[in-house]
Amino acid sequence: MRQSGRDHGGPLARPSAARPLSLMKPARIGRYVILEELGRGAMGIVYKARDPLIDRLVALKSIGVEMHSAEADAYRQRFFREARSAGGLSHPNIVTVHDVGEGDGVAYIAMEFLAGRSLREILDSGAVLPYARIADIAAQVADGLAFAHGKGVVHRDVKPANIMVLDSGLAKITDFGIARLPTGTRTIAGTVYGSPKYMSPERVRGEDVDGRTDVFSLGAMLYEMLTGVAPFTATDLPTILDQILHAMPEPPTRRNRDIPPAFDAIVARALAKDRADRYPDAQQMADALRGYAEPVRD
Repeated sequence: MRQSGRDHGGPLARPSAARPLSLMKPARIGRYVILEELGRGAMGIVYKARDPLIDRLVALKSIGVEMHSAEADAYRQRFFREARSAGGLSHPNIVTVHDVGEGDGVAYIAMEFLAGRSLREILDSGAVLPYARIADIAAQVADGLAFAHGKGVVHRDVKPANIMVLDSGLAKITDFGIARLPTGTRTIAGTVYGSPKYMSPERVRGEDVDGRTDVFSLGAMLYEMLTGVAPFTATDLPTILDQILHAMPEPPTRRNRDIPPAFDAIVARALAKDRADRYPDAQQMADALRGYAEPVRD
């Protein structure tokens, strides 16, 4: 996985409780030879590395484990939850986890190295994607989510920063750090994890979630890809959460008249406040999108 340094998911804004991140690139982490830094958050660094045992490039996501605070411990738990969640999923549209371990005060996850950009980077670049390409990316993400849901894993933080679009055109879901596992693992009570702009109403209310919460988040991401703006755009958190609970954004065709009207219905169903009114599963949303998709593959 190649990852930008701006968004590693979750509450990474305050590094004060953790051991400061080293500015020096280590020669190795575990058996992995470090080649370059790809990005960093407040508690974690992602490196491009080489596995000398099989001469394979990997993206090595690392955090210092010598941290002592409730926030740091919660992030450490999320880190290993990501390894357990994604490590049990083998699908073309989900990043592959090769290895996980600890050593010399560092915990790491070794993932496949992806040549491409995050969807967040693509959108922030100002690129205007054709609607057929947008439908293809969203359908691929829905395929990956449907597979994860079938294994009992709900991602719970679907957003552009957690989608990698490879140079080949393949889209892959990353960062299962706050995923709910089949065992019912939860985040710490009372703590908001994930990105509020893409959060489902049931998550805002603190209710149990299922795959339809990811459908809602994918609908919010689809809206942003189609229109260039997120569906819930207030500048303060309480207002964003209120919009998610009570307001529907204007139809995508009001903002982009070059897309087929059918996208209004797809987005509206995905963003339904009552999960019973959404697509019952991600695969049905993928099927709806494929009627307008134009796959791009090398």
